[in-house]
Amino acid sequence: MFASSWLILLFPLLGFIGLSWYGNRISRNLVGLVGCGTIGASFFMTLVTLSNLLFLPPEERAGHVQTLYQWVSAGSFKLDLAILVDPLSVFMFLVVTGVGFVIHVYSVGYMHDDPEYSRFFAYLNLFIFSMLVLVAAADFFFLIVGWALVGLASYLLIGFWREKTSAVLAARKAFVMNVIGDVGMVIAALVIFETFGTLNFVDVFASAPDQFRPNDDSMLLITMLLLVGAFAKSAQLPLHTWLPDA
Repeated sequence: MFASSWLILLFPLLGFIGLSWYGNRISRNLVGLVGCGTIGASFFMTLVTLSNLLFLPPEERAGHVQTLYQWVSAGSFKLDLAILVDPLSVFMFLVVTGVGFVIHVYSVGYMHDDPEYSRFFAYLNLFIFSMLVLVAAADFFFLIVGWALVGLASYLLIGFWREKTSAVLAARKAFVMNVIGDVGMVIAALVIFETFGTLNFVDVFASAPDQFRPNDDSMLLITMLLLVGAFAKSAQLPLHTWLPDA
């Protein structure tokens, strides 16, 4: 039922790759069409996924993991290239692709006279893809991959006008602050694996209630480390200093 959900992520990725390689060889109109079209296609596939989800009874809408490829299998440790389809992830797909499409359409006019027009749309497609990886991840490993990609895309967009010293410095500051958050997320993932023996969301969430035990601070440590990542990415005090410059 959700086998085509991976197309939601594929379209922006193809847009990024295509515009990165061939953006300077095609017309501006075609660049805008590719940039907007890939996000529009992703939004359409999100609507298809949403309709499939709504056809299910409410009690059957959670925890649909679509495995694309079994990447790592070593003993009890398994790491699959998979996406999680549930009401929360589909809602975030709608937000990312819907708002992202509007931003792309606006950028067609706003950036039309910029000499690096195609590069901007390539970065914008990468940003949308990164956010989709983040919200589609079925485990903490690919959550961190998406998290790091969002930081990279933010760095590229903030420093887009490379001839401006202020833009370059702002991009560096944002990158450093985001890396602090990334470190918190990575350590949190290591503690999660040590505590639960898995990084899979479904398994971790099912086992989490049993981990609240007296004199066991592992859950508190995990929560605090995840908050470090969230604070850095969302520019919360004290990791907020990059946002005004950006």
